[in-house]
Amino acid sequence: MRGTVYQSHPFYAKLVDMKNKVVLIVSVVSGLIAAFLTRTYLSAKNDELRRLTARFNATHGTIDALCFKKDVPGGTVISSSIIGVLTVPQAGLRGQALSTNDFAEIVGRKITAGHRTGDILFWSDIEGGNPVAGGLAADIRRKMRAISINVSGSAAVSGMVKPNDHVDVIGTFSFPKPAADGKTVLQELVTCTILQNVLVLATGKDTAKSPAPAFGGGSYSTVTLEVTPREAEMLVFAEQIRGRLVLSLRNRNDTSYEKELPQVDFAKIRSEIESLNAKRQTEIGGRR
Repeated sequence: MRGTVYQSHPFYAKLVDMKNKVVLIVSVVSGLIAAFLTRTYLSAKNDELRRLTARFNATHGTIDALCFKKDVPGGTVISSSIIGVLTVPQAGLRGQALSTNDFAEIVGRKITAGHRTGDILFWSDIEGGNPVAGGLAADIRRKMRAISINVSGSAAVSGMVKPNDHVDVIGTFSFPKPAADGKTVLQELVTCTILQNVLVLATGKDTAKSPAPAFGGGSYSTVTLEVTPREAEMLVFAEQIRGRLVLSLRNRNDTSYEKELPQVDFAKIRSEIESLNAKRQTEIGGRR
C-alpha cells in the first residue's frame, strides 16, 4: 500500500520521466556517434580507393570505352539506344576497345555475336572489323597466335565456317598398335577433340574485315584460327603426323566446355553406340 502511494507520488513520476528521457538521449547520441564513426570509416576507405584508382589511372591512363547498355543478340544493328560509355583503365584495351571517337564509324553496322549489359565493345565484335586496321595481325589478341590449318569442304562444315565463328577442332589419327602375336604392327584409327571453342580469324584470305560477297561465300582450303602458342604446337604436330582435321561449328553464344571427352576407336563405337542413341532420343523427346 505504501509502495503504491510512493510510486504515484508526483516526484517519482517526474523522476521516471526524466530517466526515460536520459535513456532516449543516450540512445540517440550513441546512434549518432556510431553513424559518424561508420561514415568516417567508409569515407576513409573511399578516399583510399580513389587514391589507388587515381594512381593506377595516372600510371596506365583511362579510356572512355563504348559498352552495351543492355543485353543484345548477335546481328543487332548498332545505335545509340544500345551503346553507352564506360571509363576504364586503358591497359590492354588501347587499340582494341572502341572509344567515343569511334561511334560514328560503327552506327548502322551489325555486331557478330550476342553481348551482355556492360560488355566492352571491340573491333572484332563488328562485322567487317576496323576498316583502317593494318592486316590480320591487328585482330589477334595479346598472347595469342594465328595459325592456318588445311580444311575444306565437309571438314569445314561444307564451307559454311566464316570469320568470327567459333569451332571445335577434331582430329583423326593413325597410330601403330601391336597385334596379338606381338610381332605384327597394326594401324589403329583414333579420333579425339583437340581444341574447343576456337575463334576463326579467317577462311582462306577472307577475314571479318573483308567485304561481304554479293552471292554467298567463296571456296577456301585453309582456315586460320586464334590459338595459344601451346595450342599452335599441337595443331602443327597433328598435321605433320598426317592426321585429318575437321571443324565442328558452334553457336556463337555457346561457350560451354566438355570435360574428359574420350578418344574414339572402333571398339568405343561398338560398345557405346546403343547407349548414345538411347540418350539422344531421350533428350530429343524431353525438348519436344
